[in-house]
Amino acid sequence: MKSLLIVYHSQSGTCANLARAAWRGAKLESEVETTVQRAWDADTRQLSQADGVLLVMAENSGALSGTMKDFLDRTFYPAIARGVVVPYALLISAGNDGRGAQRQAQRILSGYPFPAASEPLIVRGAWSEEHQRASEELGQAFAAGLSMGIF
Repeated sequence: MKSLLIVYHSQSGTCANLARAAWRGAKLESEVETTVQRAWDADTRQLSQADGVLLVMAENSGALSGTMKDFLDRTFYPAIARGVVVPYALLISAGNDGRGAQRQAQRILSGYPFPAASEPLIVRGAWSEEHQRASEELGQAFAAGLSMGIF
């Protein structure tokens, strides 16, 4: 059985909703065990046990949210030391653009080095049914790719 780790940070509740929606989508793939962790609580041990990681974050002031950056900072050197290489996907909530957070996260993740499993998904504006649908689809697609051995 494969495993997908969903790591999220949420201040307003939007990213928590996105993470839950991605989890619901991933749960449709019975061959993948999906775990959801807040960025404050996730660590290198969980990252090294996963076959893929979905990072759910907000763009704050045009950049990666501080708590997600903290998670990446805390796991960077330990993950490299353990030889952890897992595919990742990004799910970004943005009030405006989202590309600043995307660039910063991709730059950091290339140093692990983690390969991208998909194009980043940026959802803009207030929480909506469209955000929920897109998040569920991303979660299911990532889990299906893990199950089939694509990533």
